[in-house]
Amino acid sequence: MNGFRYVVADVFTDTPLQGNQVAVFTDARGIPEDKLQQIAREMNLSETVFVYTPEGDGHARIRIFTPKIEMPFAGHPTLGTAFVLSGPLSLEEIRLETLRGVVPVRLEREEGRIVFGRMAQPLPTVEPYENEAELFEILGVDGSELPVEVYDNGVRHLYVCLGSTDQVAALEPDLRRLAEQPTLCFNCFAGEGGSWKTRMFAPSSGVAEDPATGSAAGPLALHLARHGRIGFGDEIEISQGVEVGRPSTLFARVEGSADDVQRVEVGGSAVIVARGELKV
Repeated sequence: MNGFRYVVADVFTDTPLQGNQVAVFTDARGIPEDKLQQIAREMNLSETVFVYTPEGDGHARIRIFTPKIEMPFAGHPTLGTAFVLSGPLSLEEIRLETLRGVVPVRLEREEGRIVFGRMAQPLPTVEPYENEAELFEILGVDGSELPVEVYDNGVRHLYVCLGSTDQVAALEPDLRRLAEQPTLCFNCFAGEGGSWKTRMFAPSSGVAEDPATGSAAGPLALHLARHGRIGFGDEIEISQGVEVGRPSTLFARVEGSADDVQRVEVGGSAVIVARGELKV
């Protein structure tokens, strides 16, 4: 039986026991392939990360698993891994190889301690969603103030814009029926200007409701910019996770234009809360 060390970080918060948890196995080279999904199920967090030596020009290669599936890319695991791996180093930027390409994360420090990170996410594709009527029924809402569209940056995120943050807070979707939909992450949001509130449901991936979804924050900023709610280049602050007892704060902005997206950037803090060893 071998032991493999891991670190747990709470991401998109600077307060322990808030934000979104991620377990990072800092050296996964000896873990058998057939154990990766089982370990992610054992950890039972939104995502678990396994770190390997790089294959290209990155500092490390990572694989990301939910309790049910492997993800090509995910936001809070990438940011959390950047904090975990960069803690003892003096890097201004760490480059992490994902199945969706290399994701650079710029790091900000105070007195030598990392306090904030900004990742340049994969640029998403956009497509319309056809089954709006059924979706609104499952979510328990009357409709969306913006077009319902699906953004794919390695994770397929669907967006429904509600009329108020109170409506977002009051959502009680039918999770069983959501789990029967095509593999999507369902994001319901509301707000104005630079302040937005969102909730994300992904029961088909083993996550009923996510406390903080970094992969959704960038496309949300793009969705708002494409439909005139914010300007390209404007940074938004996103609140998430209150309803599951893990309040989180994410920052996102998009540079370019609707026809020429240049950069999608998501930022936030993280705090390391635990270290351990798993024996398999």
